Amino acid sequence: MNPGNPVISIRNVGRAFGNKQVLENISLEVEQAETFGILGPSGSGKTTLVKLLTGIDETTSGEVFVLGVKMPKLAMLQQIGYMAQSDALYTELSAKENLEFFAALYGLKGEQRSRRIKAVMELVNLEEHLRKRVDQYSGGMKRRLSLAIALLHEPPVLILDEPTVGIDPVLRLSIWKELKALNRKGTTIVLTTHVMDEAEKCDRLAMIRDGKLLAVDTPTGLLQATSTDSIEEAFLYYGGVRS
Repeated sequence: MNPGNPVISIRNVGRAFGNKQVLENISLEVEQAETFGILGPSGSGKTTLVKLLTGIDETTSGEVFVLGVKMPKLAMLQQIGYMAQSDALYTELSAKENLEFFAALYGLKGEQRSRRIKAVMELVNLEEHLRKRVDQYSGGMKRRLSLAIALLHEPPVLILDEPTVGIDPVLRLSIWKELKALNRKGTTIVLTTHVMDEAEKCDRLAMIRDGKLLAVDTPTGLLQATSTDSIEEAFLYYGGVRS
């Protein structure tokens, strides 16, 4: 990691929809090659925050920089792998056709395209279902295909919104193993979760509630700061719930 040059910089960011303030004065930085978790309950603002990172949405106040570029910026799509909470798939097409479509968007051609499609489908354990139409996939299979698409172009920044919801525990383990392997290759990963055991696997965590940042630290640091035994207890502590 290079502390002097963060991959993602969020500076005094706010986002409002009409009179509703969804994010309020969020500032944090993500360093290269770390897995950075955003932990919070449903409705806390996690998805809104990752949409600002990808450039899908714009801030009401403050600034977001990814790889030194102020977002939103269309050209940054090549640099970011994004897995949304709801699967953005063409269900009337096969998995192979979906992958080929996104590969074309990312500029992958020929042998490289074939190699990457094979590699990502093996990773998510869907290689036997490559030619199956996506409307015949189960919910968990669609999540896995969405992850495969996000990984397709080997982006330096990977943004995953609740990536393992609906995925069985064995496959979840193998996906986490792959995420850590990507970190070792230099990939920076930001993921949202409300699953406590996944939060513990992150290098650092931001706890968010009602659009406000409660704390940012390593999982161990959060436990030490709150004198608690679990991430769940630490989250409750920062949320003002004392046992």
